Amino acid sequence: MKRVPVAVMASGRGSNLKAILEAAERGECPVRVALVISDRPDAGALEIARAAGIAEVIYLNPRDYADRQAFDAACGGAIEAAGCDWVVLAGYMRILSDAFVRRFAGRAINIHPALLPAFPGAHAVADALEHGVKVTGCTVHMVDEKLDGGPILAQTTVPVLGDDTAETLHNRIHAEEHKLYPATLKRLAEETFHLDGRRVIWNS
Repeated sequence: MKRVPVAVMASGRGSNLKAILEAAERGECPVRVALVISDRPDAGALEIARAAGIAEVIYLNPRDYADRQAFDAACGGAIEAAGCDWVVLAGYMRILSDAFVRRFAGRAINIHPALLPAFPGAHAVADALEHGVKVTGCTVHMVDEKLDGGPILAQTTVPVLGDDTAETLHNRIHAEEHKLYPATLKRLAEETFHLDGRRVIWNS
């Protein structure tokens, strides 16, 4: 099975990275995580990557760079050096510079814990709960210059229960993310798509 090389950028515990690695190990997701980059030295994603034997596991300190553009340029250089076809954001909490987005246009994806375009931003789960929606979910989308604004590749719904807290709801959304992200990566590895305006049309 041909495996598509991808770079994963993560800031947190790395649960989506782990889900992708496990799906790849089971033969369900034809990707090879060639590089993991984190902007936080204590990110669980780094430990997961090292334990999995990922070839390149890098912590880059944003404070070592003059500005966001310089930091993103260093990340981009590492991604290209590793020969990655796709950039996979998995709990990456830094806003990407426009230059980085343009550099990897059409090759960068993100997963968000809401049904975009509803509830973009860092507090999506709490915002959905506070708004009183009865259904939320998660979205895999292309990365563009607008925060959480790129064309939508895939979505899964999650019901909001009457006794939900932000934590319990987020946990159930995470469970769906761990299925949706590897499944979407599999589709990207095996199929092509085109855009009709903002609509992603799969060529299958």
